Amino acid sequence: QVPFFVCVPVVYDGKTEALLLSGRMREAKPFFPPLDEGDVSTFQSIAGFLASALHNAELFEHQRRQAESFARFVPKEFLEFLDRRRIVDVQLGDQTQREMTILFSDIRSFTTLSEQMSPKENFDFINRYLEFVAPAIRHNGGFIDKYIGDAIMALFPGDADQAVAAAIGLQRGVERFNAEQARIGGPAIAIGAGLHSGSLMLGTIGFAERMESTVISDAVNLAARMEGLTKMYGAGVMISEDVLSRMKKPDAFQIRKVDRVKVKGKRDPVNVHEVFDADPPEQRDLKQATRDAFAKAFKAYAEGDMNAAREGFAGVIQQNQHDLAAATLLSRCEAFVKSGVPTEWDGVTALDHK
Repeated sequence: QVPFFVCVPVVYDGKTEALLLSGRMREAKPFFPPLDEGDVSTFQSIAGFLASALHNAELFEHQRRQAESFARFVPKEFLEFLDRRRIVDVQLGDQTQREMTILFSDIRSFTTLSEQMSPKENFDFINRYLEFVAPAIRHNGGFIDKYIGDAIMALFPGDADQAVAAAIGLQRGVERFNAEQARIGGPAIAIGAGLHSGSLMLGTIGFAERMESTVISDAVNLAARMEGLTKMYGAGVMISEDVLSRMKKPDAFQIRKVDRVKVKGKRDPVNVHEVFDADPPEQRDLKQATRDAFAKAFKAYAEGDMNAAREGFAGVIQQNQHDLAAATLLSRCEAFVKSGVPTEWDGVTALDHK
């Protein structure tokens, strides 16, 4: 029933991907001429357009996958801050200044732990750990700038409250990770998270053949120092005064001031605060119950009344023997009682370590 028929291959990348078929049904009256060379040329042109469409579709899909791949290495937020639509638009030296909260987190004693594992086990361990903790950053409006071994550096362009909530989320993630570790017979871990808010520069560094995105700022260094202080005070989360002052609802969190220090490499002192929402329930309750007593003892310490401060911190430890911050300050008070308080005492302790 199809006396006039044409079949043209749709050729893409040297292969026939489809067949373009057309025919003319038998008509009531004879129809001449039948399909000729011109008709075949027309169908060949249409087949060429279809091949181009297949090529464009594949190219688009490749670009989409490539963009998704780049996004896993360079956060899309970074491109937005640099006012670039695509990674290929980024130029060496692109930069912008922003006010943000920076978060650093690190696994404690990971070097010792990693020495017991093979290189593959190290990678597998870190990636499993990150699956449990990293989503808390995205869920609270932040993005991960980089991984530094087992450490995370994240940026929060929004409210400082979100950054603090993310740090608490990291600790919650560690709880779930440790539960999974216990199930499979693996070692438990602990992490510290430090936060600081301030001005920073986002941009690209390197040279024409190899560049990367980075953040440069004194605020970044201080955030790293905050993380380092978590070990000294036995804290899960430490924040600077700048973070606390930028929080919209600080009362929604459990926070106490634990010291005023000059961190290594910095001239200006900074007030250091502990956020203990993610502590084990018993410790959280004890720190909350002794928060006023701790604050009163610290006030005496800052004013140079070391006898009163010593008595206050000793009382805190009597209620909570695992309060490392109180124990650290009590030790200082006892040293000052023996040696005397310096005449220029201003409540600031200069630290000689990171």
